[in-house]
Amino acid sequence: MRFKSISAVMAAILSFSAGPALASICLGKSMTLDETIDAINATPGCERAMKLFEDCEYGTSGDIHLGAAVEKKCERDFLVRLEQPQKQLYQREMRVCDRKYQNQDGTMYRSFTAFCRAKVAQRYSRRALKAAHPSRAR
Repeated sequence: MRFKSISAVMAAILSFSAGPALASICLGKSMTLDETIDAINATPGCERAMKLFEDCEYGTSGDIHLGAAVEKKCERDFLVRLEQPQKQLYQREMRVCDRKYQNQDGTMYRSFTAFCRAKVAQRYSRRALKAAHPSRAR
């Protein structure tokens, strides 16, 4: 009898510690990490991708993948047009983000890094779009 009780308690503990797949409430529904990345990839433009990232963030290391999708989306607006010195400056700013929290423990710091990198890409995208369309810049 005692063995069954211990077995039941262990089973309960193990079921809680297994951890669910990464999911968030995003766009009014529960979405997996891959579904959220797909939603970011489907957004038209950097600004909307960043807004979706902010709305759907995990606050953990899962944000690395979301932030990378935003970076890629934003880089479409400027990366090929950057001259080598500008490209090096962009890469330097990204490295600053990478180093900013590198000595901190905890997954929330990986999220902070992902947001820092996405914001750098967003800033470069804004500049490029403003230069390409000065009358439409917001």
